[in-house]
Amino acid sequence: MARKAKVVLGPSHLSKVLESLRMAPRPDMAKLKTLKLTYAARNDHFGARHFAKNDLPRIRYANPNAVIEVNKMLKSKEDAWKPEMVVELQDGTSRTLDLDSKWSSTIFEELMDVAGGNPWERWKRERRAAGLPLVDRPEPRPKPPPKVSKRLSKSVDATSDAMVQLLLNPGKTGAAAVLP
Repeated sequence: MARKAKVVLGPSHLSKVLESLRMAPRPDMAKLKTLKLTYAARNDHFGARHFAKNDLPRIRYANPNAVIEVNKMLKSKEDAWKPEMVVELQDGTSRTLDLDSKWSSTIFEELMDVAGGNPWERWKRERRAAGLPLVDRPEPRPKPPPKVSKRLSKSVDATSDAMVQLLLNPGKTGAAAVLP
């Protein structure tokens, strides 16, 4: 008996990864030489960590010759250091970007302003002319409705049934209105 062919439904994992790497705007930075990113390994610097997870792979894909260093450091609650990114350009100039309390999309925009060049300026003009944001921010996830325990929902149902009975039998009052 012949085996059934395995049918792949929808796009493959590889095609999804390539789509995210090629997402617009393309972070092509011809002037970029070195990028050093320092942030807390956990419990802080959320925008910088999100930037490292989502945008750094795109930057690496578009700029294979750039040197990218990421330093994830332990940080206790008593430590007061802030995340930063040091951008060194081909002409030898460097600039330090403060990443504290910023969204990953804001960090991306600031980096592109420093090293993006003409393609980034063209992208900004086109987006502003169309009335669109420079970088699409992910939509916040809607909060799920609060969970009601089964015991509470049963008591609410019992109470509402009692109220319906009270409204249907206006002649009875008190406990007699609820009892059969």
